[in-house]
Amino acid sequence: MSHLTLDYTLHIADWRKHQFTVSLSIPSHEQQTLTLTMPSWIPGSYMVRDFARNVITLEAQQTENGSTVPVSKTDKQTWEVSTDGAATTVHYTVYANDLSVRSAFINHEYAFINGTCAFLSVEEYEHADYRLTIGKPSMPWKLNTTLPFNRESDSEWAFSAVKYEELIDHPIYIGIADLYSFDVDGVSFDLLFSGSNNVDLERIANDLKPICKHHMRLFGEPQPVEKYLFMTLLAASGFGGLEHRASTALLFPRLDLPMVGDDKSFKSESYITFLSLCSHELFHTWHVKRIKPHVLVNPNLASETYTNQLWIYEGFTSFYDDVTLARVGLITPQQYTDIIAKTMTRLLQNEGRLKQSVAESSFDAWTKFYKQDASAVNNIVSYYAKGGIIALGLDLMLRKQSNNAVNLDDLMVLLWEHYGREIKGTPDDVIQTLCMAHFQIDVSDYLNDVVYGTQDVSLSDDLPLIGLSMHTRAKTNADDKGGATSSSVVKKQLGATLKPVAQGLSVIQVFDGLAAMNAGILLNDVIIAVNHYVVDQKMLQRILDTTQDATVEVTLIRDGKLMSVQLTVTDAREDASFFTIDDVNAFEKWLSLN
Repeated sequence: MSHLTLDYTLHIADWRKHQFTVSLSIPSHEQQTLTLTMPSWIPGSYMVRDFARNVITLEAQQTENGSTVPVSKTDKQTWEVSTDGAATTVHYTVYANDLSVRSAFINHEYAFINGTCAFLSVEEYEHADYRLTIGKPSMPWKLNTTLPFNRESDSEWAFSAVKYEELIDHPIYIGIADLYSFDVDGVSFDLLFSGSNNVDLERIANDLKPICKHHMRLFGEPQPVEKYLFMTLLAASGFGGLEHRASTALLFPRLDLPMVGDDKSFKSESYITFLSLCSHELFHTWHVKRIKPHVLVNPNLASETYTNQLWIYEGFTSFYDDVTLARVGLITPQQYTDIIAKTMTRLLQNEGRLKQSVAESSFDAWTKFYKQDASAVNNIVSYYAKGGIIALGLDLMLRKQSNNAVNLDDLMVLLWEHYGREIKGTPDDVIQTLCMAHFQIDVSDYLNDVVYGTQDVSLSDDLPLIGLSMHTRAKTNADDKGGATSSSVVKKQLGATLKPVAQGLSVIQVFDGLAAMNAGILLNDVIIAVNHYVVDQKMLQRILDTTQDATVEVTLIRDGKLMSVQLTVTDAREDASFFTIDDVNAFEKWLSLN
């Protein structure tokens, strides 16, 4: 087949209708019929999202004379165009009203568009060159993307890509935005926050600089990008991040960020979360976008692509996103231990960790992790959370068995050198293979237990090496996520997560093996009274903690019917984790960048 160039032209059709239009121009070619396909998922987010469902209209015509070209849809995301080899232009309209990092969204302030939901691929010419022209809207909007730039005129911006995978891996932002740029060791970084806000851009940039420097120095020269864009969509609520080859798309609550005039000496928990999110997505520039599982080097975007390695990629990144903040001094050592403790607490309260391995969790991400319901806490494990603890345990193991000669940083460098600089794709046994070949350390038993099996990561014996010890306690209240110790803990445990509603407390989670499940309390029940006293969260806990009886009567509404169940009062489980720093020097030495 001959080589050709595909030209895409994108216009914001009408922000009030949340629509954009695309014209795909295909030059004359050798095929009688061309197959056009829209991806069904976006790399980095392992769930079939059926982007083609947002295509409102699609038609084709001969480029020269405008005559209609027959189009037939063959499945949910594929169209056949009977071109008879003639130059053809395909016009389609896309609905864009998904305020997330995965798809497209248009409102009065901006248009945010991921290529996976905007650009049809031509199956017969997957190795074509790609050009994109974006029409300038009537509003005075600016455009930001990391797509290779060609030119700008009064009416349009023009870009190019050498592969379809490149075309769709640079999200596009057109609109009003707050912008700030900074440089780290020769790499240019841009901050973009949607809309016009009072966000303290300079402060955020100054806090991100050491994070960027940390990641760049960890993997070494040369850097994979010369320019990087942190693109943040601000909203009243919402959270998310998605990595791309030279940028990241983020979603974050606007009022949770530092504003101009705020006390610069104080970092709120939400702002620390934002910095960690930025750290996480930037780390993916190396570890996911270049180092990646072999099956994801050239994934089939039409259907699921399965791997059991996500614990390596999201798990290890989840370790580095937070430890980096402590290493560069953005959070204190104690704040960092509290972050680890909260992760451990989520795992300890998650009975699913004893039923599903993180390798299985990785493989089943498409149907289980990304499609969680209220039963998830009892049946699945997070490859993010446990994967991060596995990374910590692996670091301690490497240090212990090598007498501190090697550690997890050294393993990350090996992954980069062997699989990232020239993207090769990692086999399933990459961690044990690299550790044995380069460190002469056998980690296979450890990985068999905690990755391919369902054993908890045992940290207690190795934590003293870095000056830490881990403890557990009962929760202080229903919202306790673990961390710093407290003298006030609950004595008895309901074993369910509740949400206040107009008539009482709605049951949104019921935990395996605890009092609520044993009593027969079900999801969506509404608890209104205990021992005939109308209760809120605080009153319910007070009654459980102070009763002298072995059981209490719980009055609830189930499917519109009033009923009562007998609940056995049980001692609270010690499943909230916290750490103590027993040797400050040893812990700070471990936190120092190697």
